[in-house]
Amino acid sequence: MLKRLMNATAGLALMASGAWAAPDAITLGMVLEPPNLDPTGGAAAAIDEVVYANLFEGLTRFGPDGSIQPALAASWDVEQDGRVYVFHLQDGVTFHDGAEFTAEDVVFSLDRSRADDSTNAQKALFEGIESVEAVDPATVRVTLTAPDGNFIFKMAWGDAVMVDEASVADIATHPVGTGPFQFSEWVQGDRIELSAFDGYWGEKPALKTATFRIISDPTAAFAAMMAGDIDAFPNYPAPETLPQLEADPRFKVIVGTTEGETILAMNNTQPPLDDVKVREAIAHAINRQDLVDGAMFGYGTPIGSHFAPHHPDYVDETGKSAFDPEASRALLTEAGQSDLNLRLALPPPPYARRGGEIVAAQLREVGIQTEITNMEWAQWLETVFNGGDFDLTIISHTEPMDIDIYARPDYYFHYARPEFVALMDELKATVDPAQRSELLKQAQAMIADDYVNAFLFQLAKTGVANAKIEGLWENAPTQANDLTRVHWLD
Repeated sequence: MLKRLMNATAGLALMASGAWAAPDAITLGMVLEPPNLDPTGGAAAAIDEVVYANLFEGLTRFGPDGSIQPALAASWDVEQDGRVYVFHLQDGVTFHDGAEFTAEDVVFSLDRSRADDSTNAQKALFEGIESVEAVDPATVRVTLTAPDGNFIFKMAWGDAVMVDEASVADIATHPVGTGPFQFSEWVQGDRIELSAFDGYWGEKPALKTATFRIISDPTAAFAAMMAGDIDAFPNYPAPETLPQLEADPRFKVIVGTTEGETILAMNNTQPPLDDVKVREAIAHAINRQDLVDGAMFGYGTPIGSHFAPHHPDYVDETGKSAFDPEASRALLTEAGQSDLNLRLALPPPPYARRGGEIVAAQLREVGIQTEITNMEWAQWLETVFNGGDFDLTIISHTEPMDIDIYARPDYYFHYARPEFVALMDELKATVDPAQRSELLKQAQAMIADDYVNAFLFQLAKTGVANAKIEGLWENAPTQANDLTRVHWLD
């Protein structure tokens, strides 16, 4: 009898302590499943949403406020007016497989990303590197072909993380990094699981496990939140239900900004889109606010160039492409175009699918017909982004400060005007902040004047989380679900 009483008392104590203890696991919802888990070899934002700052780390990193912070580099020296960067590495860093992280891993990672056969989606980040040298196990010297005042920023991208040569062959399906979490399991079509890495060199995370559930359907996302199957949905796909969730004390709605310039991209080499008058006509046919209201339920900021409104160098260029159907029709007449029919490729995100229907209706009002093709993510990447086989597409570019993509001749919308390329070359060589600011403003004006794409809106970051969760990013200076400071309230 006494033994049974003691067991019962112990059970009650465990129940009581469990009731007061904060959970150490989290389940997050994601709309898109990453095609692989290699941030150095894939363009999909969903890759970084899982691995950035969790599994993989770079020399520097983005903070939640967009600032550039030390990561695997504890500090750095800038020499020769920005042509040489000397990185001093953190002590005691190991990869998840136990291998020591040293300067040789930095040499391997950067040389791999800039190699001729590199599959890095942001290879331009590394084009200015002349050499990478391991001075000693804890020191790396990077010499550039020319001064680059933006190099520390470039090293914070997810595409610039450090990898281990011994495990890189399996990085796409079994990634090994240096971050606070390590890869556990990927059940394709369902979930990706991470677990805390006991050997992490820095401050240990509060969470022991993290599960990313793939839920692409907005209705299913709402149902999963309401049922408690999901603890947080950092990029929530059903903004029409946010008021209902906001009224429920179990949840909090987190609204911030992103680096996501959402555009109606145009193939600038594909007739008749190689005519600036046709591109301008398309831009004037779009009512941005109707698009924000109809596709995003009011969440989003209209933009007129490829630049984030929260950036201090932002210039409001929306007036150049203001909604003006009469001007649109007149421009089409000047261009000799009538009964125009264009292909509109739409990837899976709701902003593209819902927005595409609205854009198609607006274009129809000025005499432009569209043939809509809904594509899965892998198909869009292969056909549109890599293959360039499209007329129009809607996509949100979530990479930070990526206006330089307009200087790339092989980039999918094919602009690369020589004057713009020269402008980006000058920007790259400029260290002075005031001069860089002026060049960025000129760049915004040039692509707005050339109507390279129809610039739609800055994607808002609308997230939903259990009210007891703290530490999720409010804004998105890069495409990431950084779990390093996430915890449950007691």
